[in-house]
Amino acid sequence: MTSTSPAQPAEQHVAPQADHGDPARSLIARIAEGRAWLFLAGLIICFEIWSRLAFGATFVLNPFNLQSIAIFAVAPLLLATGQTFVIISGGIDLSLGFIMGLAAVIAAHATNMAGAVIPLPLAMLAGILAAVIVAGVPGVINGLLISRLKVPPFIGTLGMFGVARGAAYLLAGGTTVPVQNSWFALLGNGKFYGVPYLVLITAVFVIVMHYLLSQTRFGQHNYAIGANVQAARRAGIDIRSHILRLYVLSAMCAGLGGALYAARFTAGAAQAGEPLLLDSVAAVVIGGASLFGGSGTIFGTVAGALVIAVIQYGLVFVNVEPFWQFIAVGVVIIISVLIDQAQRRFSGGRQDE
Repeated sequence: MTSTSPAQPAEQHVAPQADHGDPARSLIARIAEGRAWLFLAGLIICFEIWSRLAFGATFVLNPFNLQSIAIFAVAPLLLATGQTFVIISGGIDLSLGFIMGLAAVIAAHATNMAGAVIPLPLAMLAGILAAVIVAGVPGVINGLLISRLKVPPFIGTLGMFGVARGAAYLLAGGTTVPVQNSWFALLGNGKFYGVPYLVLITAVFVIVMHYLLSQTRFGQHNYAIGANVQAARRAGIDIRSHILRLYVLSAMCAGLGGALYAARFTAGAAQAGEPLLLDSVAAVVIGGASLFGGSGTIFGTVAGALVIAVIQYGLVFVNVEPFWQFIAVGVVIIISVLIDQAQRRFSGGRQDE
């Protein structure tokens, strides 16, 4: 008895120090999680060097360039914010592009009609609110299809892609819908101390969405569902209600994107978000979210959207054919997915069979 009593505390002191690989593993994991910011820094450095060698001018220290990159990132980022929630849950939303187009058309029509009876500032707010509310309708349908009828997210949202596309073109009459509202135009093209209003609105919106994802029960449930839906169900999470709210939130993010698009161009266009759908998915993937679900952050998505915006604007700035941007973004996406796969294999996470 006396010989065993000193051995017990010795074991207790040794156990916490058993895995000496944890610091290295943690460092590698942090680097992998921050890959979007590393991509962004690398791109900025490359374009800065290229610009100085080719033109003798700065790329990153030019205020006009910074404003242009921020504006380029606004619409994809608004779509990608909602897409981040969906992808973390293990789903995907392919309808966002034309939900955004539908919202842009609704915003234009509603602003024009409201402007005939109420003051222009209120008409602008009415147009934005109408766009966000109407965008929520296809989100509700997506959520019901996926949560109640068990339709796979890829198929359900692809069907809604076509429905929203047709509805947007019908409401627009096959053309763009000009907005006759000076306040709306000011919102889309005005600046506050040199910072575009669109960028300020998007920044506030992103911070709110970051809080929702990282600091609320809704966000924690989202991670739990994406990591292991069966375990989340056993923990008492209402999976069906959560998924319904999730797709409504995603659609409303696209609705805000459509309203701000209409403000920027003072016109609503059904095809407003068509080229931005893949950019939104790319921003989420580049930002570190896993297509398997269970991981990702809003700030990572911000970095992913900025990576795409820097590539798109930077190639034009250095006088390279813009078609190269598709190749560059595609390469970054592939690298991001490979890093995610390697990170999961290294950490013992689930892999695609």
